[in-house]
Amino acid sequence: MSLQEKLSGTRSCLLTILVFILGWTAFVGFPTLVAQTTGFHGAPASARAMKNPYADERLAAVAGAKLYSNNCAKCHGDRGQGMGNVPGLARGAAQSAKDGEIFWYITKGDIRNSMPSWAQLPARDRWQIVTYLKMMNVTHVAKANEPRHSAEINPGESSPSAPFTDFRYEKPGGMRRITVADLPLPYATKSAGNGPHLVPRPADAWPQTLPDFEVKQYATGLHNPRLLQTAPNGDFFLAESDAGDIKVFRGIDKDSKPEHVETFATGLKEPYGIAFFPPGKNPQYVYVGDTNEIVRFPYQNGDMKARGPRQHIADLPYGGGHWTRALAFSPDGKRLFVAVGSASNVDDPDTTPREKDRADILVLSPDGSDIRIYAYGIRNAGGGIAIDPETGELWCSVNERDGLGDNLVPDYITHVQEGGFYGWPWWYMGPHQDPRLTGTRPELREKVITPDVLLQPHNASLEIAFYEAQQFPAEYHGDIFACEHGSWNRSVRAGYEVIRIPRHQGRATGEYEDFVTGFVLPDGDVWGRPVGITVAPDGSLLFSDDGSESIWRVFYVGKK
Repeated sequence: MSLQEKLSGTRSCLLTILVFILGWTAFVGFPTLVAQTTGFHGAPASARAMKNPYADERLAAVAGAKLYSNNCAKCHGDRGQGMGNVPGLARGAAQSAKDGEIFWYITKGDIRNSMPSWAQLPARDRWQIVTYLKMMNVTHVAKANEPRHSAEINPGESSPSAPFTDFRYEKPGGMRRITVADLPLPYATKSAGNGPHLVPRPADAWPQTLPDFEVKQYATGLHNPRLLQTAPNGDFFLAESDAGDIKVFRGIDKDSKPEHVETFATGLKEPYGIAFFPPGKNPQYVYVGDTNEIVRFPYQNGDMKARGPRQHIADLPYGGGHWTRALAFSPDGKRLFVAVGSASNVDDPDTTPREKDRADILVLSPDGSDIRIYAYGIRNAGGGIAIDPETGELWCSVNERDGLGDNLVPDYITHVQEGGFYGWPWWYMGPHQDPRLTGTRPELREKVITPDVLLQPHNASLEIAFYEAQQFPAEYHGDIFACEHGSWNRSVRAGYEVIRIPRHQGRATGEYEDFVTGFVLPDGDVWGRPVGITVAPDGSLLFSDDGSESIWRVFYVGKK
């Protein structure tokens, strides 16, 4: 069967799951809600016909918000933005499913996906949660006097065992190196549900970096700012995924602010990846990785608005779990790489239709033809892929699986071998089998590639950028910078930082450095979450932060 036929089959499969999980349960897989003729996750016609007795009632939504905050926010986020592979509920198909279908699924539960039945809640409470979900984008949840989540850090929490760490010990300049020999056995600790409790940035909180660098806020008031990409002419393109648009920022003034901002394109589904074609100084198109397709817009250097309507290039597998689609062109422009994350945590693609042709990096021609699998067993590289400008190699930043304990499985950043297998879901970090799939696919054991750089488990590593500029000291040239969005599946938070991967003669040897930190407050509350990163023409770094809805600029100021 061709990949195009598989993609078509994937779109017709049942891919409709809504998940509400208390933090204690081990996560397996959570596809996004997608409207299907068979009903939401197989919901019967009788469920679709059920009427919500509290529909559109604001008081019911307020009550539902409290229930949501107590039971669901730890995994789905305070604002329904999603955590890790737990889907967001404030956007997309979750907002189009029938109230009765959602009520039916909350009541029924799903053992395979580690979701308990919520039938023990009074029907009124279940309906109020549904009401809140449908009014989530307009209902304010008061934060005043809100109790802390029980899973957050407490002053008596023990220190982590090296080489593993957590936010308390992530400081600029800290060097880390995790090896395969450091990995614990599965379930050495319980699997935690500790999603970030997002709060506004306190007046005295600011990103922290090395003494010879400074951080300033480049832009704020954004709407879910995600991937950043520098255009050949020096403009900065930003995907605002929730808003479904691409923004363009031009210039950096004396106060580290943009000189001009425009909206380049609107009306996208959940845009993320951005790439310019052909590579080089004079692109003719901007390619965008939307969650269900690749599109492109006619473009010439200096355009701050698309000079024509979008053009469909290729369909992509979609409909659950990881929704981001990172893009990168090969240096010769003949191949377009696109990362498609898994629809679940550890579902076996051999028996789970929704996983077909996912957890892969795909490659295709710029016109959308000849689409095929380039590398596989990569749970989610949709947050970031990039080409090494010196060697032309493809690199990726990967969110590995959850549910095996605090210190399994490490996220990673690595170069990608064509035809390479990286383990998911049967194996990880070489010949280590996932205990949830014991005995399956033994023939793949010796094929598993161990990544170049192992990161803290559950860091949620996203966009990466190669530093080829001159502003930073010479030892930074050729290094990799990456955004770590932050954990939800650890008892004490890790990530929530920008890291640097030093390279020696173009080779990563396994270590990384904490470069920008400070997004987690001492009590465990979170005010910032780095996502996208790019190098500016002047050699400074820009990175997006969907916690404070900002873009930050890091620049070198010299020895003090």
